[in-house]
Amino acid sequence: MQSAAMQQWFEHMWWNKRRKPNMGWRLLSRVYAKLMQYDQNKRFQTQVCPPIPMISVGNITVGGSGKTPFVVWLAGELKAQGFKPVLLSRGDGANNQEPHVVSPYSKAHEVGDEAVLLYRLSGCPVIAGRDRIKGAEMAAEYGDVLILDDGFQYRQLHRVCDIVLIPKEGVGNGCLLPAGPLREPVSALSRAHIIVRTGHGEFEPLTKTKEWGWSATSSGISDWMGVWDMPLEAGREVELVTSIARPRRARNDLEGLGFEVKGHHIFEDHHKYTSEDVTKLLKGNKTIVTTGKDAVKLLPLWDSSKPLWVLEQKAFAEDKLTTDILRYIVE
Repeated sequence: MQSAAMQQWFEHMWWNKRRKPNMGWRLLSRVYAKLMQYDQNKRFQTQVCPPIPMISVGNITVGGSGKTPFVVWLAGELKAQGFKPVLLSRGDGANNQEPHVVSPYSKAHEVGDEAVLLYRLSGCPVIAGRDRIKGAEMAAEYGDVLILDDGFQYRQLHRVCDIVLIPKEGVGNGCLLPAGPLREPVSALSRAHIIVRTGHGEFEPLTKTKEWGWSATSSGISDWMGVWDMPLEAGREVELVTSIARPRRARNDLEGLGFEVKGHHIFEDHHKYTSEDVTKLLKGNKTIVTTGKDAVKLLPLWDSSKPLWVLEQKAFAEDKLTTDILRYIVE
């Protein structure tokens, strides 16, 4: 839990627009900037073309921009247009260098939590592995368009469309890592074909180009263990379990649905749950609710006689966003 507390401390510093980080952090950001630029140039010089058109979905901020639900939404939109999308994931949380095709029997520790979640929610072929060049080479066997998850900085692969997601809150304090949440400076958005602002409500544009609105709303809670056929009714007291970048969002969603959150167990992002974790969580007669990303890691460890309640999401896109994306594929 200490690392989760450290993560929250950084989040507070990164998203505090009223107070600049101290000089030490800002000096480290300058070092990071030089290393990042060198790395990006090196990646671009070795760029190769996948065998099928590729759309990249990425961000310039650390975590919490909604990449996974956006990729699922985009895959659904492409399928509705007659395409056969293949999803390519780095496989965070796993140690697989070589790419693997995710199957119904794949475990999160084998191919990564996001890869399993993408497979479960999208119904599309998913290829997971750190060597995404090899993964892209495999894609033509399974479909006709490739979606690269978290790909804006992975410049080794040529893309026909670069989509960058930015939370409606913007870029926090505007500093690069580690002083701020930025992986790259805002000027890097000039590489993007499409900029999407994720989340609810108004946002302040960061560029002079069109910035599309898109959001994912929690639409209910269902039991992924299959113990209960009916969704969980609002008004219940629940305990929330998360190991995501922005845990407060999940709590806000639960409360927005009318549930009373009596406890929130916060683990660090991409935490690998253990049987000891699950034993502690299941003590007492508690109603445990979690996110989809957490559920794919908890399912293999969960008591099959107890429900595992998961926040379900529904996406809403600004009109004609899909049309704007499609024109890059068909050109």
